[in-house]
Amino acid sequence: MEKLSIKNGDFCQVVAGVHRGKKGIMQDMKHSKTGQITITVCTEDDIRFKTLGRNVEIIKQ
Repeated sequence: MEKLSIKNGDFCQVVAGVHRGKKGIMQDMKHSKTGQITITVCTEDDIRFKTLGRNVEIIKQ
């Protein structure tokens, strides 16, 4: 499995954490002082939630 870099606009699936199993488009990626990446994911139903970058997997289209 190849490692892909994440960027805004990518389609992703959450594989860990509270929102596990949800899919959507990545938006608003930010880096915290401690080095963590936080992203906002917008689903097809226009539901938005925040999660850590390490909890998502990019889906190739």
